[in-house]
Amino acid sequence: MSAPDGLCAVVLAAGEGTRLRPLTARVPKALCPVGNVSLLDRALGRLAGLGLTGRDRVAVNACYLADQVVAHVGDRAHLSVEPGDPLGTAGGLGNLRDWIAGRGVLVGNADAYLADPRRAPGPDVAALLAGWDFRSVRLLGRPAPDPTAPGTFDGHVFTGFSLLPWHRVRELPASFGDLVRTVWRPAEAAGGLTVVPYPGTFFDTGTPADYLAANLHAAGDGGLLVAPDATVTGRARHAVVGTGAVVRGDVERVVVWPGATVGPDERLRDAIRAGDGLTVPATPGGS
Repeated sequence: MSAPDGLCAVVLAAGEGTRLRPLTARVPKALCPVGNVSLLDRALGRLAGLGLTGRDRVAVNACYLADQVVAHVGDRAHLSVEPGDPLGTAGGLGNLRDWIAGRGVLVGNADAYLADPRRAPGPDVAALLAGWDFRSVRLLGRPAPDPTAPGTFDGHVFTGFSLLPWHRVRELPASFGDLVRTVWRPAEAAGGLTVVPYPGTFFDTGTPADYLAANLHAAGDGGLLVAPDATVTGRARHAVVGTGAVVRGDVERVVVWPGATVGPDERLRDAIRAGDGLTVPATPGGS
């Protein structure tokens, strides 16, 4: 299914990714690699799978380390650079009102990792668009372990993509705010919000543990994903090894970032290794 006319898309990529620090001290969260592909490229690829491409139909917002996001996106999308601190999910859309200009908008969080083995990226979220009336709010969701827990919508956990009509966007100011309070909950209270179930796997990649889990999922059934120009002379199991990385030691349940090195005497478990020898623990259940 292709996206209908009158629909544009926004990828939210302005956040600081504080829970992933120190990984995000020098790299914006949207550019962190998952399965050796940046989260932002995964989001743009999913939109392309719906026929949404180019600066007229896709926008990316940026703020924290914005120059890196701008350089990475290039001319693939319209860029909205927010001055000062990030404007939040609602403020980011408010800052794009003139570009959205009366259209419905598919909003995706850059940090959402989605994967459905039965459908390619794009078609896997097409149910969100099917038969949309351009009036209601739709959220992509997964059934929550506790359907009554705070933060759920109709018993579901939000999985990174929402569909918003213009009348819910046109009044959003270009000041800090979030979509939960300004759009989703008011629409829910008015009976104008629907949750569309996502049948695949979802990680929000917000913590080192979830970021590692998303990478290991992206590595596939073999459990090992090594970039073609990486060097592995040690032992690597259940790992993702980035472009130009060197692994001479022993790694298991580890992400080795592009250009990073694991020395011959090192043994890493449940961690992310980045440049300059930075190691971030990513134990399951940890922060």
